[in-house]
Amino acid sequence: MSHRIRPAVDTDLEAVREIVRAAYTHYIARIGREPGPMLDDYGALIAEGRVQIVEHDGIVQGLLVLVPQADAMLLDNIAVSPQAQGAGLGRMLLAHAEQAAVAAGYRSIRLYTNEAMIENIALYARIGYAETHRVEEKGLRRVYMIKPLGGAPAA
Repeated sequence: MSHRIRPAVDTDLEAVREIVRAAYTHYIARIGREPGPMLDDYGALIAEGRVQIVEHDGIVQGLLVLVPQADAMLLDNIAVSPQAQGAGLGRMLLAHAEQAAVAAGYRSIRLYTNEAMIENIALYARIGYAETHRVEEKGLRRVYMIKPLGGAPAA
């Protein structure tokens, strides 16, 4: 029962959209609108090579969106199908994101989440991310966090 992480391809687009929809829909009531990841253009992100998926037996079960930036790798989105949650796929994808950032030469990885997603903020803090700032962008109140990689100070 091994899971495989690989770059997403065009034929994964609908599965990626479905996972994002399923993973974020329950936040709509809490936030008052669709969370940012529900608004992204996954066709373009896949074409740019930004999306990694985790699959098992050919079934896409989660995804990761990484965007290189000047001073850190941005973990732009991570989502796991509700049916696959609790199997450690989120942690596997987070570890993969950190490995990809190190391989690309980054000393830190950055992410943001909505301030209403308090369970996400707590999880990220537990695994080494530190809050850097809060800001309102595109009508969403975001919490930015950063994690140093490989023992190096955060950029």
